[in-house]
Amino acid sequence: MQNQIVIKKKINNYNKKIIIPGDKSLSIRWVLISSLANGISTAKNLLMSEDVIAAINAIRKLGVKAKINNTICKIYGVGVDGYKYRKGLTINAQNSGTLGRLLAGLLINSPHPIKIIGDKSLSKRDFKRIAKPLRKFGAHLKLKKNYTLPLTIKGSQNLKPIRYLENKGSAQVKSSIIFAGARTSGRTIIKSKKSRDHTERLFKYLRLPIKLKKKKNFDLIEVNKVKKIEPLNYKIPADLSSCAFFIALTALLKDSKLTIKDVNINPTRTAALTILRKMGVKISLVNKKIYKGEQLADICIKSPKILKSINCPTYLNSGAIDEFLVIFLVAAKAKGISHFKNLDELNKKESPRLRWGSKILKMMGVKVITTKNSIKIFGNPKLKINKKIVIHKYLKDHRVFMASVIAALSFGGEWHISDRDAVNTSFPSFLKVINKFMR
Repeated sequence: MQNQIVIKKKINNYNKKIIIPGDKSLSIRWVLISSLANGISTAKNLLMSEDVIAAINAIRKLGVKAKINNTICKIYGVGVDGYKYRKGLTINAQNSGTLGRLLAGLLINSPHPIKIIGDKSLSKRDFKRIAKPLRKFGAHLKLKKNYTLPLTIKGSQNLKPIRYLENKGSAQVKSSIIFAGARTSGRTIIKSKKSRDHTERLFKYLRLPIKLKKKKNFDLIEVNKVKKIEPLNYKIPADLSSCAFFIALTALLKDSKLTIKDVNINPTRTAALTILRKMGVKISLVNKKIYKGEQLADICIKSPKILKSINCPTYLNSGAIDEFLVIFLVAAKAKGISHFKNLDELNKKESPRLRWGSKILKMMGVKVITTKNSIKIFGNPKLKINKKIVIHKYLKDHRVFMASVIAALSFGGEWHISDRDAVNTSFPSFLKVINKFMR
């Protein structure tokens, strides 16, 4: 099959230094915020994935000019009230839940109905979680009966600020409300379960009207209407979620070392590192610095002599939600039984990832016990695969594809993995980076 990758040989060991493309979450947020700035914003190392290109195409439909040259992008901001809302406008968020949900918040004052659509995978995902708060602002939203796309949104002459409890731990929902609050006169207050805080950090760096109070289990966020945004020139740091695949690969091999340069180590994103350290993976952070509100560092990984099982603390779940598939692979080689609980959100991604993680492990010969929101993995430090494994029909989930490649290179066997272009969602150069490890 043309769009299939076949892997027949595992990697033994290596000592590498690599650079990973820009952070997807930051790339999308930069595009959206820069579109409303007064003047030209330039980004370097912008992630040129399908999700980010969808964001650029979205702002173009709203009358914003953007120029792209390799990984450098210039956006000619139109100001906070500069969007051109044409009648009958449809915007395609493709596979991006981040884009679809954040964009809805930005479109809250559109005078005309705007339709947001997505691909097959995104059209299965829940948009009720943003429809509820955006309706409280006074916007008019229409979804399918099962609360999925397409979503049609129209603003109101009488938008009002809201108080809202966000208890899912979803950065996308929280950011959608922040964007809506920034378009609405008055004070919007969000009590939010801990989750990624890239939007808040960008708002603070740009000196936009946002106040934060961090409590033990939640954050209090206060947002007022934004009147002006200065241009944002930004070198996008490396994406930790993309780095996780290579961190796991190093953890699963013997006598290997890896350094990844200039990675975003935002504390709301590093739970995967905490989990892997608890499992015995040797991870250190060097050359730490603060860059435009975000924390960066080089990540250095050494293969451990033995991997330990873990009863994973649930408070780490939201900060590692994109990395659990490769964490499961590490647990498969750990000594003892690893237990991961309260993972409902994992099945609400591009595919039901908890189910797919369990399925892949079973194919590998690993004993697992799963419920609708938890998994027990019975690790085997001597695990080796000597059979053919076929991965297909997984809704082209980019993280399922990449995790499968890591499993193949770590444990051996003959792997046939379909839909190699799934990586275009978040990490188009993934296989090029993989090739560096094969030399």
